Amino acid sequence: SFPVLYSHQNRTYGTANPGYIPASAGGPAMFAPLAAEFQGPSAPPASMFDNMPGYEGTMAGGGGGFLPPPMPAFPVPQPQPGPEQPHWNIPSITEDTAREAFVQFASSKCCYSAAPAKDGVITKMDAFNTYRYRLETFTESRSTEWSHEPYNVEPSIFCCHQWMPLPNLLQAPGMFLLKRPTFLWMACHVCVGMGRKPCKDCAGAGNKVCWVCNGFGNRMGNDRCHHCSGRGRENCSHCHGQGSKKCETCHGKQQLLVYINLTVKWTNNSDNYVVEQSSGLQVHNLSSVSGKELFRDSQYMVYPVMGFPDPTVVNAAQRLVSEHQGKFSQTSRILQQRQTIELIPITKVTYSWKGKSHIYFVYGNEFKVSADNYPATCCCTVM
Repeated sequence: SFPVLYSHQNRTYGTANPGYIPASAGGPAMFAPLAAEFQGPSAPPASMFDNMPGYEGTMAGGGGGFLPPPMPAFPVPQPQPGPEQPHWNIPSITEDTAREAFVQFASSKCCYSAAPAKDGVITKMDAFNTYRYRLETFTESRSTEWSHEPYNVEPSIFCCHQWMPLPNLLQAPGMFLLKRPTFLWMACHVCVGMGRKPCKDCAGAGNKVCWVCNGFGNRMGNDRCHHCSGRGRENCSHCHGQGSKKCETCHGKQQLLVYINLTVKWTNNSDNYVVEQSSGLQVHNLSSVSGKELFRDSQYMVYPVMGFPDPTVVNAAQRLVSEHQGKFSQTSRILQQRQTIELIPITKVTYSWKGKSHIYFVYGNEFKVSADNYPATCCCTVM
């Protein structure tokens, strides 16, 4: 065995590598006894990473270091009630608009006949009040974790640490990854600074029992085994008889450059509330359309909307604002909030075709149509 020493910030540790029997300098070790399989550390030792000011709680792998973003350089304004919107008009569509939307809907379906849309007689049109309240909270969150990469430096560089302060980054969507330089040079914890690890296939011996003669050196009839030349053992093909392989962690460089990864993530967290309506149209249809914007308020932190004629919207605004401010302020910093109220027009159209009454819905600024029981369909088979 070879005693191994590796240093970490002027601290020296001793360890041993039992069972590591390399090949001799003159050639492969053909008759070396098998050694026990080498079991290296599965994770860096806890003492490998120090507690750095401003980065307390940072762990190796899996994150664990929560860093609140820097506070704003200037005091943030207090939330104020949003501007009043006295006009809550409910637009209605014309009969021609409803018919044109229905014709386009039927034309887009390969199995639908356009006859009901073109020839049907509209008998009734009902408009419904459907409001959608949306709260968006733009947040910044940060996390840190120790990381390392192969690095071959001179020991003279390993003299000090220099830690950069936490950056006050500009607002931007997405995620940003920043390496915090540490200038920590230390021996690889996997191969304990050797640059190589014992071969697992031959347990570090450099040779294995010949698979042709099972180690006897001869075959049936006392003929010498030509595969191992009668020696009973053969070079390990995985390590080419060396008994060791290049360390995959440090790539054989023996040393690691240790640093902290700082991950900055910006997220736009959005929640919607749609007022229930009795038109019969399923609410999930409204997620794909836009409405007429009646109210918009953007602030650092918004104040729940007040004075809206529908009390369910007011209650939803109070609930969502309270939930967002309580939830996202625990693990991140709120950079901006925005609340909007849209009026999504829904028109329930009743029409008659071939003596029977049918209905369809026209909804959203896009005039999308929903007609579950279209009266003239056929079965199409695509070959």
